[in-house]
Amino acid sequence: MEPNYTQAERYYQAQKRVKEIRGFYEHLTVYVLCNPIVIVVNYMVSPGYLWYIWSVMGWGIAIILHGLKAFNLPPFFNKKWEERKIREILEKEKTQRLESHGN
Repeated sequence: MEPNYTQAERYYQAQKRVKEIRGFYEHLTVYVLCNPIVIVVNYMVSPGYLWYIWSVMGWGIAIILHGLKAFNLPPFFNKKWEERKIREILEKEKTQRLESHGN
C-alpha cells in the first residue's frame, strides 16, 4: 500500500533521505579521522593494554547501524515490521473491545 504523495511531499521525503545519508557520511568521516588519534594515544599512554580496540569496535558497530538506517537496510524494525505490528495492535484492541462489550 504505497501512499499517494504530492510532488512537494516526495521532494521533502527525498530531502530528508539525503540529510540522513549525509549524516552517515559525516559520522563515518569523524570515525576514520578520530580513531587513528585514539590508537596513537593508546600506544603513547599505555602500550601494554590495547584499549583502543574497544573504542574502534564499539564505534564501528554504531557506524554499521547508522549506515543500515541511512540506506534503509535495517534487518529488523523496518517499515514492514512497523505495519505488521500496527495491524497486530489494532486487531488486539478490536478483540478486547468486542470481548468487553460481549460480557
